[in-house]
Amino acid sequence: MDAIKFVEQDMIESNELPDFKAGDNVSVAYKIKEGNKERTQIFQGTVIQRRGTGTTETFTVRKNSGGTGVERIFPMTSPFLESIKVNKRGSVRRARIFYLRGRTGKAARIKEKIVIKK
Repeated sequence: MDAIKFVEQDMIESNELPDFKAGDNVSVAYKIKEGNKERTQIFQGTVIQRRGTGTTETFTVRKNSGGTGVERIFPMTSPFLESIKVNKRGSVRRARIFYLRGRTGKAARIKEKIVIKK
């Protein structure tokens, strides 16, 4: 292991985040600082990609707000990331589902993955 990765692993705090992938519908709780105040904002949408590894890993969440598509990129190792809740598991065949950007309404729906619990 090279020295940079070794130092990165020591610096990173291990956030206990759930397993999720592209196509899943998630709610991300993110701390926002405004002046000397701090509040938590919930951003709910569909994960369209996960990218990178280690300290540089990010994920992009897309939602429709008032008929306009809004995307936000979150770093996995950010200290402002409070929690991630997986609302629905999506069934998609691709790791990056950018084709959602060109779709609206029913065409932008993703099938829900059916999980059988025994």
